[in-house]
Amino acid sequence: MKVGFISLGCSKNLVVTEEIIGLFKKHGYEITNDASEAEILLINTCGFIESAKKEAIDTILEMADYKKDKCKYLIVTGCLVQRYEEDLRKEMPEVDLFVSIKDYDYLWSRIDGLINKKVDIDYLNFMDRYITTGDSMAYLKIAEGCSNYCTYCAIPYIQGRYVSRDYDEIIEEAKMLAKKGIKELVVIAQDTTKYGIDLYGKSRLAELLDDLCKIDGFKWIRFLYSYPESIDDELINVVKKNEKICNYFDIPIQHISDGILKRMNRKTTGNDIRNIINKLRKEIPDVILRTTLIVGFPGETAENFEELCDFVKESKFDRLGAFSYSAEDGTPAAKFTDQIDESIKEDRRNKIMEIQQEISTNNLNNKNGNRYECLIENITEDGEYYIGRSYMDVPSEDGVIYITNDGTGMINDFVTVEITDSNEYDLFGKIVKEIS
Repeated sequence: MKVGFISLGCSKNLVVTEEIIGLFKKHGYEITNDASEAEILLINTCGFIESAKKEAIDTILEMADYKKDKCKYLIVTGCLVQRYEEDLRKEMPEVDLFVSIKDYDYLWSRIDGLINKKVDIDYLNFMDRYITTGDSMAYLKIAEGCSNYCTYCAIPYIQGRYVSRDYDEIIEEAKMLAKKGIKELVVIAQDTTKYGIDLYGKSRLAELLDDLCKIDGFKWIRFLYSYPESIDDELINVVKKNEKICNYFDIPIQHISDGILKRMNRKTTGNDIRNIINKLRKEIPDVILRTTLIVGFPGETAENFEELCDFVKESKFDRLGAFSYSAEDGTPAAKFTDQIDESIKEDRRNKIMEIQQEISTNNLNNKNGNRYECLIENITEDGEYYIGRSYMDVPSEDGVIYITNDGTGMINDFVTVEITDSNEYDLFGKIVKEIS
């Protein structure tokens, strides 16, 4: 039977989808990217914020239409099921099987029972992963869940407390990915800087990154996401000394006002955040800094917001995303009485992004004439440009570099590119020397 998959939400969710695909392949199923050809459709959902929940519901309903044709079974897994399984069962009879995160150990027995009317016990296995991110890059998940309990965030209630993976198991998976030819390894967790504290009594992220650099095959190694309170000298020094580790820190700070940070149950003050930004730029002069912000958090005053705007202007982040606060079921902040009107939240988000767009334009203009190692990943439909990334660009989150197609590069090649032009979020360049 042919099986089609849709993975929604974050890269951590995508890794789970890849393991599920590997499970189906192991049992002899054929994988298809064409939903109209699939006899089984599986959707791995996100339920993090309201927009993600809406996307998941819309996708389920869209895929349910295929049951009028070839599709015999519609299966839904993931965070949305974890949060709302009982409601979904009542409201969506089109779905043949719901499997929540807590029941992943029984995933295959449920699927096998549905399709083959028998129960074959099998488990998700990282060694069976089917990489869906191309031949060049792959994600390496080092932990599940989160124990930070920010007042706006539902992740601890969906996925549970932070649980680090076994150190040796992570290394084993990384070696498997290197043997598959992966050149860029992206280390992920909800908070990578907390890796190991629950298992080993201390953070072992720096040590892990150091050992990953010793594995032959990887050209670039990244880590996402690093919370500001846990970025220490050991981590900074590991990044500085290892050429494989990209000089890139994704630091989700959410706000800069001390009052708002306290209400969010964040572990830093505005001064703490400014200090770590200044330290990173001093220690690693070519570091790329990315962050995310929440605007319209309950109780955010006009003064709080202006402080945030001034901070964005002064900090000049290379990458920045802003989100309107979303009141999530079961979170403390959803019960705060001083909620902010949706139109005000949207106006504030738009203002932050307008400020950042100007900053990004100026930052990228200043890169004209610079040369960077770039990984060619694709080519435009008209064949005029290769599409590549440098150490400055996280896949699927940041901009790209459009490289003039002179016929000397190939997909999955690393090349040296000289930047010739830019727009608000992307760069343009030409190949000046092939590296590999």
